[in-house]
Amino acid sequence: MNFDLDYAGEILPDLLMAFVQYTLVATLLGIAVAAVLGLLFAVIRQLRIPILTQLLTAFIEFVRSTPLLVQLFFLFYALPGMGVTLSPMMAGVTGLGVHYACYMADVYRSGIDAVPRGQWEASVALQLPPLATWQRVVLPQAIRNVLPSLGNYAIAMFKETPFLAFITVPELLHQAQESGANTYEYVEPFALAGLIFLAASYPTALLLRRLERRLEAR
Repeated sequence: MNFDLDYAGEILPDLLMAFVQYTLVATLLGIAVAAVLGLLFAVIRQLRIPILTQLLTAFIEFVRSTPLLVQLFFLFYALPGMGVTLSPMMAGVTGLGVHYACYMADVYRSGIDAVPRGQWEASVALQLPPLATWQRVVLPQAIRNVLPSLGNYAIAMFKETPFLAFITVPELLHQAQESGANTYEYVEPFALAGLIFLAASYPTALLLRRLERRLEAR
């Protein structure tokens, strides 16, 4: 089996374009949705409002207990039957964001629980409003401590963007499959797709490990 460098060079621009326009954009938007929504979930559960907390916990457990691919299929193929139509990209970003928000919520909660009790008591002694306590005291400390864990979930999300090909998003894997289907040569496009994922995720993982060591040293 020979690796055709000429063919690889020919399809590489298309693969990189699909990566930048769809894979990378879907990842960044999905991370934004997951980070914000996960933080909201964590704060709501921390407030311990009985009915709301129970409903939210049930939703989180449901999402975490079902495959991401099934959730993507539901958003893209089932919702139109209920009168809600999402574009492939919007369905993909929504699915990735909500799915990983349910995991990030526990990460945020662990960070919030790690904030020393004295910080809460000092905020009460200073008569800080609850919103100011969360914004200025609790969340800055909690988020700083859990950044490496959040980053790990971001990398995991990035590596699961190929699932978007199943709902017709022309991301990197989809483009590799299309390139292979046009020539019946699949080794080069799939090998290049894997190398592109590796080139993006491995340096990010190294940076996260370095960040984690720096936070532990403080």
